[in-house]
Amino acid sequence: MELTIHHSFLPHSDPEASLAFYRDTLGFEVRNDVGYGGMRWITVGPKGQPDTSIVLHPPAADPGVTEDERRTIAEMMAKGTYAMIVLATKDVDGVFERLQAGDAEVVQEPMDQPYGVRDCAFRDPAGNLIRIQERR
Repeated sequence: MELTIHHSFLPHSDPEASLAFYRDTLGFEVRNDVGYGGMRWITVGPKGQPDTSIVLHPPAADPGVTEDERRTIAEMMAKGTYAMIVLATKDVDGVFERLQAGDAEVVQEPMDQPYGVRDCAFRDPAGNLIRIQERR
């Protein structure tokens, strides 16, 4: 059986800021942009990988989520502890320089980790942690 990742979901708190970050700073292409009832879902993905996408969605859009849960989710997003994604590149230092020049919030500069990868980390406009690992 062959499985692939089709969509992954990351919450956003400001759709325009998230769109600018993923499209303009990371260079992802926009695949879908849908609004409904005052909410907005944006699907982005790396160019050349049409079968893998990230859906940027309004947090706690499910009507079954309570107000207390919405507040908790908002607090976790603000701290950067609610969601994360790991991306890969052949040039982590070059990507770091580009993202840093684009005013992305740096969490960790490129470094060689004791578990064998070189990586760096940023936060997107919603606070989601984005780790970028170097493929060798």
